[in-house]
Amino acid sequence: NFQVTPPGTGIVHQVNLEHLAKCVFENEGMTYPDTVIGTDSHTTMINGLGILGWGVGGIEAEAAMLGQPVPMLVPEVVGFRITGQLSEGTTGTDLVLTITEQLRELGVVGKFVEFFGAGLSNLPLATRATISNMAPEYGATAGFFPIDQETLQYLKLTGRDTALVQRVETYCKLQNLFRTEKTPDPHYSQILELDLSSIQPSISGPKRPQDRIELSEAKTAWHTTLQETKQTTSKATTIERGTDSFQLSDGSVVIAAITSCTNTSNPEVMIGAGLLAKKAVEAGLERKPWVKTSLAPGSKVVTRYLEAAGLTPYLNKLGFNLVGYGCTTCIGNSGPIEADIAEAVADNETIVAAVLSGNRNFEGRINPVVQANYLASPPLVVIYSLKGHMDFDPFHDSIGTSSDGKNIFMRDIWPTQKEISETIEKAVTTQLFKEEYDQAFTGDQLWQDLETPSGGLYEFASESTYIRNPPYFEQFSLEAPEINDIANARALVKVGDSVLISLLDLKVKEVLPLKEGANVFLVKGKHAGSNGVLKSIKKESAHYV
Repeated sequence: NFQVTPPGTGIVHQVNLEHLAKCVFENEGMTYPDTVIGTDSHTTMINGLGILGWGVGGIEAEAAMLGQPVPMLVPEVVGFRITGQLSEGTTGTDLVLTITEQLRELGVVGKFVEFFGAGLSNLPLATRATISNMAPEYGATAGFFPIDQETLQYLKLTGRDTALVQRVETYCKLQNLFRTEKTPDPHYSQILELDLSSIQPSISGPKRPQDRIELSEAKTAWHTTLQETKQTTSKATTIERGTDSFQLSDGSVVIAAITSCTNTSNPEVMIGAGLLAKKAVEAGLERKPWVKTSLAPGSKVVTRYLEAAGLTPYLNKLGFNLVGYGCTTCIGNSGPIEADIAEAVADNETIVAAVLSGNRNFEGRINPVVQANYLASPPLVVIYSLKGHMDFDPFHDSIGTSSDGKNIFMRDIWPTQKEISETIEKAVTTQLFKEEYDQAFTGDQLWQDLETPSGGLYEFASESTYIRNPPYFEQFSLEAPEINDIANARALVKVGDSVLISLLDLKVKEVLPLKEGANVFLVKGKHAGSNGVLKSIKKESAHYV
């Protein structure tokens, strides 16, 4: 019962959501709820489909694969009551950034969050999945949505077998796991409430997903960030390319990426971005030349429905060309910034920005050249690629001028909910899901030509640079060694909140306290990697370690 999804199929979380997950399993005469653990924190995306799951380490995952249990303490469950309906012009991304802000403020680390209330009926499944995907960002182990009619509709839309859909409905109703408008509210450790009509268009940044900024305050917030980051504003740099030239200054957006399964699993925001691109191109707007743009959806279905809607040419025209199906900008895989821009940033200490539709924006994660990173919905990513700067009020400042010299504002090209819904109805079809996922395990010719060893045991290859036989098994003894006391130990590293450091490839030579009696230490050594977190530690900034 072991299956491998070939490379290039999509991001595992989105493939799981759109195809693999069953909600209810039937196996050897037993029927039981689907659950999942995965070795990635955003495994939680599947909670949006009513399947409990979260990210674990490799040891836990291997244990489960070998039939062993994964033990845990029974967590507190925080209830999050949803009421109302999203207003015109707001997106599921705006909602999830607000939820992330609120749950971070409450503190839900180690807890489950369950969403409930009448407002769930107004949340499409893909929006629920976006919210569940962001559980690592708001700190919860899982962000769970119950199975209801919307779940069944999504299973049908994505081409699941009719018998499976019927099984999910029958089983969940018999087990009182099926949410309806009459379902009584469960009892929770704590309860939060959110009226969807209160959600405002937002971005988050410049360093943390929970640092939400209402779009109306984005320009002011950027000036505040700039003042806090540096004392003086850098002079604008002129970059020349042939007969063309442009100015690079503090706040220039050098990366605009539609990326990550978090948002690319949601047809509303993806179709919205495509429709906005169409209107922008028709108005004569162009992407700014210093902005590196990309489109990396979480599955091939996204490409199919954008093509079916006739929106791909407009996204391509603005530079949002398909770069692959996988995690890109979110995990620092945006690729290098063009050399002349990177050089100008370094020489003038310019604070440039990235805007991406991902889930994480920690400093240094997106690109080493970029210090300010903002999470935003896919349509807003397109907007910022057109403007090319964070010193911009999207509600009042012009994006640019049309071919006939008319000022174009965001309101002129932002698609209506009616336009988005009508396009989705025509372009996002069950047939697309079936066609793509019927070939999910086939792979391309390179995959099919791979040599596959036989036998019950893995044959370790001494020349492998990826999977090696662990050396600590070479002289492994079944007799436990004697346990000795640990003497004269001291802390190697002490960090503040939200700081993540790996010492795996650091050759430590010396560990020194910064001052007498200090409990903060400076690690001195040679880093084996090229982009390690500790490579360029300076003594004056060592309080970060």
